[in-house]
Amino acid sequence: MAETMPRGTRRKAVGQVTSAKMNKTRRVEIPRLVKHARYGKYIKRRTICHVHDEKNESGLGDTVEIMETRPLSKTKNWRLLRVVVKAPTMPHPSEVAGAPEQAS
Repeated sequence: MAETMPRGTRRKAVGQVTSAKMNKTRRVEIPRLVKHARYGKYIKRRTICHVHDEKNESGLGDTVEIMETRPLSKTKNWRLLRVVVKAPTMPHPSEVAGAPEQAS
């Protein structure tokens, strides 16, 4: 019988969805601050990950938690764990007040 080996700890990260145009795939940006080697000033850097979202539950602007996984495609090595914060949805311009009303 084969003995089951414990899995290694997988990296987890929290980032923001910057693209939701693909089916079952999201582009997530993980920001970080890096101290400049010489001047000591903090610089904004970002890591971009392509994330597998099986149920298409996340949307543009959502804050999500992701976990590293085996390669799922050429660029996807992460999968969605959960949506931490849903982004507020903008109403369609036709639904905004000021749209022409029908005369009765």
